Amino acid sequence: MMEDRSEQDDLEFETQVPKALPFGPILKSHILHCSYGFWHNLYRSITPKARIIELTEPFLEYLREDGIVLPDDDPQPIWNDHDSGVYSEDRSEVSDDDDALLDPSEHFREIHDQIKQTISELGGSVAPKLNWSAPKDATWIAASNSMECRRPSDIYLLLKSSDFISHDLEHAFDDCVDLNEKDERNEQDATSSNDHSTQNGITYTLVLRKWVEMNPSVEFRCFVRGRKLLAICQRDLNHFDFLLPMMDQLRSRIQMFFDSKLVDTFPDADFVFDVYLPPPHKRVWLIDINPWAPRTDPLLFSWLELLRLEIPGMSDNEEELEDIDRVPSFVPELRLVKRDDPEAYGFTTPQYSAHKLPKDVVDASRAGPGPLREFADQWKEMLAQPHQTAQGEDSAED
Repeated sequence: MMEDRSEQDDLEFETQVPKALPFGPILKSHILHCSYGFWHNLYRSITPKARIIELTEPFLEYLREDGIVLPDDDPQPIWNDHDSGVYSEDRSEVSDDDDALLDPSEHFREIHDQIKQTISELGGSVAPKLNWSAPKDATWIAASNSMECRRPSDIYLLLKSSDFISHDLEHAFDDCVDLNEKDERNEQDATSSNDHSTQNGITYTLVLRKWVEMNPSVEFRCFVRGRKLLAICQRDLNHFDFLLPMMDQLRSRIQMFFDSKLVDTFPDADFVFDVYLPPPHKRVWLIDINPWAPRTDPLLFSWLELLRLEIPGMSDNEEELEDIDRVPSFVPELRLVKRDDPEAYGFTTPQYSAHKLPKDVVDASRAGPGPLREFADQWKEMLAQPHQTAQGEDSAED
């Protein structure tokens, strides 16, 4: 009897939890509409000051290349560790011929000079991003430990060290359905908003934003479905006491911003946008727009609850509105991290910490203790090989 009840409970659980999230078709046009170069033209007045630079194929090849070699206007030093872990610069081994090879900007000199000029125009410090992603996962390698860049080489270091940037370059259209004729027209609309040349349907651009030290406690992610603001949550997963008394004010500001600026102007009915409300929290800045897709982090929500959340005033097909007089007013949920929430102690784990390790290590750790132990054994063997080779050479000389 107990076994029958257990089997029944398992069956009910399986029927309640879908095997795949019930997203609609993710089209390439949706992804292209969330490219900074597309939506920035629509909302320039409500976004932080920024410049957009069209990228050439040589620059994109430089980003895709293995290894990190910086331009010679910031000479790349050779480091040695012969002094017990205290690293020192050694330029004695670099010849003139080597110096010539260490200047990759010769292949994209026009872009390099444009970046230097843009940094100067924006006050001397910028934050970079590509079409969709900023290299936030690579700040650990920067001297400032932040996104602030004062030289082109600072930008190149972040871009080439970032998994997020690699995703933009190689996997922008992952999970998208094949294009039909309607979608091809939408893609053409998304890419014809400027005269940039396109590669595989993508206009790759470098976005340089004027550097501003933003308070992460007042950054929010907002979820839109069927052109209705569905939910809002913090972007920073730490608890902030001062936000609780301000919930109604913050929600009202964001709702008014959405109603006046975004609801009828963004081409897609479903999307996710990020905003910033600096003190005194009266003005709302648009920071980013993301696709309504699994690749976008729902943060304090789950995609399943966002997809299943009923929207008052929407019919079953979520396209036709019912009689407006019978539609109750809908107030989006603003979800904050509470003091006793596990997310409130997220500071114990550095953000994007998984990206600071080689991918092989992260994959092995996620697969369980067996694969991780196997990886450790293989790593020990690899480290022992040079030592064994050296011993063999010494024996041969004797």
